[in-house]
Amino acid sequence: MENLYTQTAFDCSKLITKAYSTSFSLGIRTLNKKYHSPIYAIYGFVRYADEIVDTFHEHDKNELLKQFRLDTYKSIEEKISLNPVLHSFQNVVNKYQIDHDLIEAFLISMEMDLSKKDYDDPEYKKYIYGSAEVVGLMCLKVFLDGNDRKYQELLEPAKHLGAAFQKVNFLRDIKSDFDERGRVYFPGIDFNQFTRDEKRRIEKDIQNDFQEALKGIKKLPNGVRAGVYLAYIYYTVLFKKITRLSPERIKSERIRIPNGKKFLLLVKCYFLHKFNFIVK
Repeated sequence: MENLYTQTAFDCSKLITKAYSTSFSLGIRTLNKKYHSPIYAIYGFVRYADEIVDTFHEHDKNELLKQFRLDTYKSIEEKISLNPVLHSFQNVVNKYQIDHDLIEAFLISMEMDLSKKDYDDPEYKKYIYGSAEVVGLMCLKVFLDGNDRKYQELLEPAKHLGAAFQKVNFLRDIKSDFDERGRVYFPGIDFNQFTRDEKRRIEKDIQNDFQEALKGIKKLPNGVRAGVYLAYIYYTVLFKKITRLSPERIKSERIRIPNGKKFLLLVKCYFLHKFNFIVK
């Protein structure tokens, strides 16, 4: 019966992923099936932590996050949790030997969201590392399944990929982050005076992250390369759309990729996966 409980816990993480992220769900579908459940588990964990700091306004968020941290480490140590999200996550952490330092860096970034409204350069880099780069490294641990030499080789490109995704999210969500939470993540940026030159400087940094990330995607195992490439393509399409818009436009609306176009990207990457196409 314990196996049934564990499977049900993984199913809960899958349900959460599909409910919260169409694009991430599409990417997971392109992975080899053996990677689906562990990646759903990682996403479920980070999604619920993010919900604590961004959504539960009627509750003591500091206390909720504190308890979430305690429950996370307890579940990893005891290898069980009655919280299905944490149970599936601890299973992945223990099976793939995910470094606890990665988990802690992520939780520290979530704590920063509880109080920080603007960031200097060191804080910005710390936040991006903890909120995005380490999530990519957790996934990389799963993809490489104990191959530490390969993990060290792909560590930096994986960090660049996570950073690129997060920075694009910051540009996409700059309006809601400021209007709803009073946050501006980019250092030295005044939301009310956001200029075209500042936007271009941010975009140049993101473009560099994408270029470095692609070097690592090419070296991923066949069973995951197409799925990660799909996420890469989706974000580069979104990024290119943002680069064509004025600062005033992205300050006034959230930029999206239509679901139909997302589906076409999925089809494209399916055939890349099917015919073992190596990204050029």
